[in-house]
Amino acid sequence: MKPIRVGLLGIGTVGGGTWEVLRRNAGEIERRAGRAIRITVVADKAVARARKIVGARARVTADAFEVVRGKDVDIVIELIGGYTVAKQLVLEAIGHGKHVVTANKALLATHGNEIFKAAQKRGVMVAFEAAVAGGVPIIKALREGLSANRIEWIAGIINGTSNFILSEMRDKGLPFATVLKDAQAKGYAEADPTFDIEGIDAAHKLTIMAALAFGIPMQFAKAYTEGIGSLTQDDIRYAEQLGYRIKLLGITKRAKRGIELRVHPTLVPTRRLIANVEGVMNAILVKGDAVGPTMYYGAGAGSLPTASAVVADLVDVTRLITADPEHRVPHLAFQPDRLSADRILPIGEVETSYYLRMRVLDRPGVLADITRILALGSISIGAMVQKEPAQAERSVDIVMLTHRAVEKNVNAAIARIERLRAVAGKVTRIRLEELL
Repeated sequence: MKPIRVGLLGIGTVGGGTWEVLRRNAGEIERRAGRAIRITVVADKAVARARKIVGARARVTADAFEVVRGKDVDIVIELIGGYTVAKQLVLEAIGHGKHVVTANKALLATHGNEIFKAAQKRGVMVAFEAAVAGGVPIIKALREGLSANRIEWIAGIINGTSNFILSEMRDKGLPFATVLKDAQAKGYAEADPTFDIEGIDAAHKLTIMAALAFGIPMQFAKAYTEGIGSLTQDDIRYAEQLGYRIKLLGITKRAKRGIELRVHPTLVPTRRLIANVEGVMNAILVKGDAVGPTMYYGAGAGSLPTASAVVADLVDVTRLITADPEHRVPHLAFQPDRLSADRILPIGEVETSYYLRMRVLDRPGVLADITRILALGSISIGAMVQKEPAQAERSVDIVMLTHRAVEKNVNAAIARIERLRAVAGKVTRIRLEELL
């Protein structure tokens, strides 16, 4: 049987890893796929560097459109990233009847609906295991392994940069700015780290997982994002004292009024496995009604881990390349004509628990005023820490953990608390999830 011919767009970090994995494990991959898989053409603007990597084993071109239009390519791997040219290339490949493998979470989260519709119409596959959590096979788990379940919720550490920063802040007691510089020096954070530390990268990945879990279209624009830049050592220390750790989580849940889709710092009980995931590692908890909670852990980025997912997609596509399109696993797990119109909840309608920290004057009646305001908002207190003021200090920290409450009620209560004359500055609020 003739080998599957692959066109590789971009031979940078992940592209180079994909080339290496295919070369290193060629025999094993052929045994699994049923036929050989070979990269026959590579497109990269750095032509000399690309030729140095592939030698005479593949043709090299600077023109990616030549690859997606060529008749000598069966599958296109898109690893160039971004929203614009990548979208044009993917749609062009689909239009020419080529299957596509991509690691581009931003492209899928923003334009996935259009891309999958085009692929469905043309009868080709778009595979994207590498788009979420690198080498962790969470896409296959959601699309296939958990297909008997009604997924209740997903909560994941899906950005290694932010997890590294929070781990270092907790372990070494360093401020955010210092750890961020270290992450950039180690290559974990980009020169412009906005996508990572503001939760945008995690929201791209969460959007994809929510679509797979709940059978809804991609709706990245409706995802709530909140980053880690304002977290302090005080909050990390108080969380530890109360039995919690702070993680940047992507959370999506079924709720009575719709689907929650949110990324933000979250207090997680230290006894949960996910609370103990450190450094640049990723971990995703998925709760199904039949199986209960399951966790998927591993390297969420890097050359070879991500290449592992890319090549796994190549094997899957190769196995199914002759299958009737109507009998393939749907791109978003559910049949295209059976996607749900469930609304994405605005963050104000989300119900969860909260950590509240406030600086108040140490005088009688202050705590009573605060608890009265919370009670008026139907917010009950689950735990509280009040530190004794240092000698000659007139103010003190109060930390409260609430029971579950609606976010808009909590925000309104915080606004009233901040207007109290005895309260200094802003109230720090961090959401809390028990993940049961």
